[in-house]
Amino acid sequence: MSTLIMGILNITPDSFSDGGNFFTIEEALIQTEKLLNDGADIIDVGGQSTRPG
Repeated sequence: MSTLIMGILNITPDSFSDGGNFFTIEEALIQTEKLLNDGADIIDVGGQSTRPG
């Protein structure tokens, strides 16, 4: 078994870590490409807010 690098892509507008910087499809794809180029093996997409209320 080998270790994999996971890139995190939060696409909700109220994301705590990036404030929805990648909300449009174009922005999300650009960031995904950057994560992959930086060595990510898998991408974890945060696509639903868990904010209370």
